Amino acid sequence: MSSLAKTLDLKPQTQNPPDNEITGGYVSDLMSDVLANAKAGFVWVTNQKHRNCVAIASLLGLAGIIMAGGVQPDGNAVEKASEESVALYTTDLPAYELIGRMYDAGIRS
Repeated sequence: MSSLAKTLDLKPQTQNPPDNEITGGYVSDLMSDVLANAKAGFVWVTNQKHRNCVAIASLLGLAGIIMAGGVQPDGNAVEKASEESVALYTTDLPAYELIGRMYDAGIRS
């Protein structure tokens, strides 16, 4: 995850985020959609910013979460990410552009 973060200039939201291996990517703002379709090792791109995102990422074993479009996580989401060892990043890039750059970097679903 750290390699992708450097390539895309992602901003870590926790100290020392885990460097999980990425096996794919998923983009959605619907929690039920992510629960049904995202797979362990995937990076989740979303515009959601609350702690439930972190709970879902932890439950599914996702490689991390990227909050796109300048969205900043709620304070309790950052705290939960630290507690659960979930890699949490932000970017000012819109989700559409971010996904394109992730695809160019070799991330597939």
